[in-house]
Amino acid sequence: MNSKFTFFVFFTLFHSVVLSQESLMIATETRFWDKSGAYNGYTLFAGSGKTYLVDMEGRVIKTWNIGTNPRLSESGTIVDATKPDPSGFSGWQELDWNGNIIWSYTEKRTGYAPHHDFKKIWNKKLNAYTFLYIANKTVTQQQCLDAGCNPANTNLYKTAQMDAIVEVDLAGNVIWEWWFFDHAVQDFDATKTATYGVVANTPGKIDLNLPGRPVKSDWLHCNSLDYNQDLDLIVTNSVQGEFYVIDHGNTFVANNPAESIRLAATSAGDFLYRFGDPARYDQGDHPSILEDWTNSTAGHKQIGGSHDIQWIRPGLQGAGNFLVFNNGEYLFEHTPQSYIVEINPYLNSAGTTSSSFVNPPDAGYIKYTAPNKDMMKQTKNQSKQIVWSYSSKNSVNFYSTIGSSAQRLPNGNTFICAMNSGHFFEVTSSGTVVWEYISPLTRDGIKKIITDNYPTYNAAFRAYRYAADYPGLKGRDLLAGKTITGFDPDYFVPADLTTSAGSVGGINTEGDRSASSFQNYPNPFSKNTTISYTLGESHKVRLLIYNQNGQLIRELVNKRQVPGNYSVDWDATADNGSGVISGMFYYVLKLDDEIQSKKMIYLR
Repeated sequence: MNSKFTFFVFFTLFHSVVLSQESLMIATETRFWDKSGAYNGYTLFAGSGKTYLVDMEGRVIKTWNIGTNPRLSESGTIVDATKPDPSGFSGWQELDWNGNIIWSYTEKRTGYAPHHDFKKIWNKKLNAYTFLYIANKTVTQQQCLDAGCNPANTNLYKTAQMDAIVEVDLAGNVIWEWWFFDHAVQDFDATKTATYGVVANTPGKIDLNLPGRPVKSDWLHCNSLDYNQDLDLIVTNSVQGEFYVIDHGNTFVANNPAESIRLAATSAGDFLYRFGDPARYDQGDHPSILEDWTNSTAGHKQIGGSHDIQWIRPGLQGAGNFLVFNNGEYLFEHTPQSYIVEINPYLNSAGTTSSSFVNPPDAGYIKYTAPNKDMMKQTKNQSKQIVWSYSSKNSVNFYSTIGSSAQRLPNGNTFICAMNSGHFFEVTSSGTVVWEYISPLTRDGIKKIITDNYPTYNAAFRAYRYAADYPGLKGRDLLAGKTITGFDPDYFVPADLTTSAGSVGGINTEGDRSASSFQNYPNPFSKNTTISYTLGESHKVRLLIYNQNGQLIRELVNKRQVPGNYSVDWDATADNGSGVISGMFYYVLKLDDEIQSKKMIYLR
């Protein structure tokens, strides 16, 4: 049965990660599980170049020797990039359940640099699976100048790139391609008639001369894409703070790649919808520093540094809406933080749902004020198309500057991954946390406790939750093994967050118990101390010593014991035989279904 720590000193020292990321000592793996509120399933994520599938307790179900941004397909295969770095790689592989490579593709064309996101899709016009991916595509210096880019930035154009979305069949043939450069507008040079126009009147095109952001290498840094099979549309997200909807169905011609690529480059490939920063097409205010330069405004900018744009799938709460992890970069908040944002792109100014996309500025804004003054937030313009969002009360709890993901679950909850801290958690629609996990995969190996480190020390780019009845898991051996660290699962349950009555010295003493533990003697001690306890009935007993950082130092007892009185001596040594340093320690008596603990002090 799961262990339950009900004493609050140890709660603070050892498990301070629950609902908070402020601790300098963070315990990894499953930290909390509300079985009645969470969506039971299996979590897929990667770290240190390896993919893991774990159950709700954090026990390992399966691993694969690949690990960047893995997906579990409905046929039980893993599709992932071949290099463990989302920012750039040359190709992908698909591995079967047993880890055998059954498909691969490598980008060999000059001028294309794949990065970040990809997706295996069902192309209904071909009646076959195809593969979509994002690649930075080279724009020559001359192409930039010919299109009307400001010559003042000519040197930047020498290495210019704009993202393209490429589709290949499973034989590796390019069958469709869409490129931002083909959907550009500028109001700088009227002689460049192919691109010249009024930016505010052309929201379906990207401004080549964005103020302060001239075309350059990795100009838009698109980091995610999704495909809506029913609508035959694609959405892609730029880290700068916008996402764009593109028409795939009306620009794809089956068995005619040349015509498909030509159509995608025409006005038929212009954006059908964009969200995030209307100042980029002169239909809103940009962020700015105010005259009192200690203050700023986000203008009408809604998202920044965002990742993992997606449609919420049919049958789920909010189906058809967009869900995005809004990292909260570039929003000019006094206190930045990350958000999960759900957007209804059909919502109009009257608050009713239209049959077609509505330009966000036309839908309008509300003035949003933070619910607590200590959050240090300015009042901001929030799009009326934002129909749900989640953020922590304490701004830093899951702030992630890069990467990250969100997923709507069948029970209406949202599953979240904050990349910087390898932090996965599930929240209800009202914002209650019902499951939480910290990745133990760090740059320095597998860790049970993570100390203060720079961001991305235990990074996980994304994480996904799959139900036991997911097609890719049906018929598979889902027998749970050990946790990644090898320790027994040790997490909180809802009762641990509410039990506080009857505590003496931080130790719970209330309720019927089938055992009693007594304060060690002597305490403080300098050589040996004796720990005594009484069992009223038979139990599987573990007697453990932890230091004040929550690290397991010594296991003194691990066996089933019959009713009776017991005493165990501890000589201030660790399991490896070395002596411990002076300080505070805890002894923890773990029984089948309860835990007791007391503090003791060693003075050498």
